[in-house]
Amino acid sequence: MTWKGVFEGIQSITENVLFVPFNMLRAIELDNWWLANIMSWTLMLVGFVAFIYWMGQLKKFNDNDEEDKTSTSHSFLG
Repeated sequence: MTWKGVFEGIQSITENVLFVPFNMLRAIELDNWWLANIMSWTLMLVGFVAFIYWMGQLKKFNDNDEEDKTSTSHSFLG
Protein backbone atom coordinates (compact mmCIF):
# COMPACT_ATOMS: atom_id res chain seq x y z
CA MET A 1 0.00 0.00 0.00
CA THR A 2 1.33 3.42 -0.94
CA TRP A 3 0.84 6.73 0.79
CA LYS A 4 -1.50 7.71 -2.03
CA GLY A 5 -3.72 4.74 -1.14
CA VAL A 6 -3.77 5.75 2.53
CA PHE A 7 -4.85 9.28 1.73
CA GLU A 8 -7.45 8.09 -0.78
CA GLY A 9 -8.83 5.77 1.92
CA ILE A 10 -9.10 8.68 4.36
CA GLN A 11 -10.84 10.70 1.64
CA SER A 12 -13.26 7.89 0.92
CA ILE A 13 -14.20 7.39 4.58
CA THR A 14 -14.61 11.11 5.12
CA GLU A 15 -16.77 11.76 2.06
CA ASN A 16 -18.86 8.58 2.10
CA VAL A 17 -19.37 8.06 5.84
CA LEU A 18 -18.62 11.10 8.00
CA PHE A 19 -20.20 13.76 5.78
CA VAL A 20 -23.48 11.90 5.15
CA PRO A 21 -25.43 13.94 7.77
CA PHE A 22 -24.12 17.19 6.28
CA ASN A 23 -25.09 16.07 2.77
CA MET A 24 -28.61 15.35 4.02
CA LEU A 25 -28.75 18.84 5.55
CA ARG A 26 -27.56 20.32 2.26
CA ALA A 27 -30.46 18.63 0.46
CA ILE A 28 -33.06 20.38 2.65
CA GLU A 29 -31.32 23.76 2.55
CA LEU A 30 -33.74 25.28 0.09
CA ASP A 31 -36.82 24.04 1.93
CA ASN A 32 -36.30 25.30 5.46
CA TRP A 33 -33.63 27.71 6.68
CA TRP A 34 -33.94 26.57 10.30
CA LEU A 35 -33.39 22.90 9.49
CA ALA A 36 -30.49 23.75 7.19
CA ASN A 37 -28.72 25.57 10.02
CA ILE A 38 -29.54 23.15 12.83
CA MET A 39 -25.90 22.08 13.20
CA SER A 40 -24.75 25.68 13.59
CA TRP A 41 -27.43 26.37 16.18
CA THR A 42 -26.55 23.19 18.06
CA LEU A 43 -22.86 24.04 18.17
CA MET A 44 -23.62 27.59 19.29
CA LEU A 45 -25.82 26.26 22.09
CA VAL A 46 -23.16 23.78 23.24
CA GLY A 47 -20.53 26.54 23.19
CA PHE A 48 -22.76 28.88 25.18
CA VAL A 49 -23.51 26.24 27.82
CA ALA A 50 -19.80 25.37 28.07
CA PHE A 51 -18.93 29.06 28.46
CA ILE A 52 -21.48 29.54 31.27
CA TYR A 53 -20.23 26.38 33.02
CA TRP A 54 -16.59 27.48 32.71
CA MET A 55 -17.33 30.96 34.08
CA GLY A 56 -19.18 29.38 37.03
CA GLN A 57 -16.20 27.16 37.79
CA LEU A 58 -13.82 30.14 37.60
CA LYS A 59 -16.04 32.11 39.99
CA LYS A 60 -16.20 29.18 42.40
CA PHE A 61 -12.41 28.84 42.54
CA ASN A 62 -11.94 32.61 42.70
CA ASP A 63 -14.31 32.84 45.69
CA ASN A 64 -12.23 30.26 47.61
CA ASP A 65 -9.19 32.61 47.57
CA GLU A 66 -6.81 29.67 47.20
CA GLU A 67 -4.70 31.26 44.47
CA ASP A 68 -1.58 33.21 45.39
CA LYS A 69 -2.15 36.57 43.70
CA THR A 70 0.87 38.39 45.11
CA SER A 71 3.28 39.90 42.63
CA THR A 72 6.17 37.89 44.12
CA SER A 73 4.67 34.50 43.29
CA HIS A 74 7.23 34.29 40.48
CA SER A 75 10.76 35.54 40.82
CA PHE A 76 10.71 37.33 37.45
CA LEU A 77 7.71 39.48 38.49
CA GLY A 78 9.61 41.40 41.10
